[in-house]
Amino acid sequence: MKISREIKTGIIVIGGVLLFILGFSYLKSAPLFESSKTFYAVYANVGGLQTGTQVSINGLGVGKVKNIAFKDQSGKLLVTFSVDSQFEFSENSTAELYDTGIIGGKGIQIKPVFDGAPMAKSGDTLSSQSRPGLTELVQQKLSPLQSKVEAAVANADSLLMNVNDVLDDNTRKDLRESIHGLNIVVASFGQSAHALNSLLADNKTQLDSSIANIHTMTANFSRISDSIAAAGLSKTMRNLESTVTNLDQLLSKIESGEGSLGKLVHNDQLYDNLAAASRELDLLLQDFRLNPKRYVNVSVFGKKQKEYALPENDPAQNPENE
Repeated sequence: MKISREIKTGIIVIGGVLLFILGFSYLKSAPLFESSKTFYAVYANVGGLQTGTQVSINGLGVGKVKNIAFKDQSGKLLVTFSVDSQFEFSENSTAELYDTGIIGGKGIQIKPVFDGAPMAKSGDTLSSQSRPGLTELVQQKLSPLQSKVEAAVANADSLLMNVNDVLDDNTRKDLRESIHGLNIVVASFGQSAHALNSLLADNKTQLDSSIANIHTMTANFSRISDSIAAAGLSKTMRNLESTVTNLDQLLSKIESGEGSLGKLVHNDQLYDNLAAASRELDLLLQDFRLNPKRYVNVSVFGKKQKEYALPENDPAQNPENE
């Protein structure tokens, strides 16, 4: 059977149209013979979401983004996407916009809810939410840090300006001279340390001998202390402490006027009498020295004893003339 040219041409045209439709559907990532439901979600910012982006549930691709357009004059965007009809979920489920990777890209994932409410049907508008991506989280964390860094830089700049104001030419000169002097002092300390090391090295034998002598002395002191302890020093100290206590009690009694010695100390009349008696005894001795004939008269040949004549300015009669 011979096919005419017109029939061949018609078959070629029909085949081209079918291939075009299939190719167009493939480029739009929308299968031609697939049963799916269409849903809508409204976002304030889609963050670069593209048509044909995969829609997933729990990480499994179940549909594609079909269209993105402005909803109204408010600037909000209406996103149209499809979901395979075999997936059922509540109409209270959420369409979440999230980052698909670290370097960018947005996707939509359905967060299904099974709360007994009616199942979502084609043409419903699901509630929407946006999950911040890594870049936004980093920006949120870095913004306070950036403010602190800027404040720190400003403070550091102010500090440096104040330091520059303080460190004028004279101050810089003084600092240089101080540092130079400090270097000299450090060098002197180094020389002193070197000299001390040399001294210790040269006298190591004498130092060792001195240390050995000190060790011997401490050992001797230890033996002496043991000997003193064995000799009953502690008992002697206790006796001395008891004696001091008794002496303190005796002095207390004397101070309070108890006993003969206490009365002697505190009796002014007795003191006056003793002072007067001492004075009279002194006058008697003085008179005996000056006028011995008044008290002793020796006659060898039996001569009659002469009567004693009282001399003038007798100290016994006139004690104030002494």
